[in-house]
Amino acid sequence: MLLAWPHVHNTIIPTAALSLAEVEERSRRNRLAVAYLGDVVVGCSTVRPPATGSATATVIARVLPAHRGQGRGGQLYAHGPAEARRLGARVIETCVLESNPEGLRFAVRLGFVETERYVLPFIDLRLA
Repeated sequence: MLLAWPHVHNTIIPTAALSLAEVEERSRRNRLAVAYLGDVVVGCSTVRPPATGSATATVIARVLPAHRGQGRGGQLYAHGPAEARRLGARVIETCVLESNPEGLRFAVRLGFVETERYVLPFIDLRLA
């Protein structure tokens, strides 16, 4: 998992590529998962639990371009909110790379609304 997850992340978000050490650190505080179709890696997900004193978690599903539009994002995302709520979240947010219009449309279809755009090319959204 620690090799496949950064491969997907860094392919989809090359502007914020992570080293293996950074992924290992993130895996200690976040729930990271990799999605496969047979032996082929198709995507990855992240659930950032609520910080101390917060009820907001972040759920991110990433699907490699060759596997988009086939329902994989929905399957990958489906587990995230339940895990976030199990970890104490009452509010679910996500973050999408601005240059990924498919990801933004996917998030909006799930009920997310834009809350912020900032210096890096990301868009924060909250589940409405």
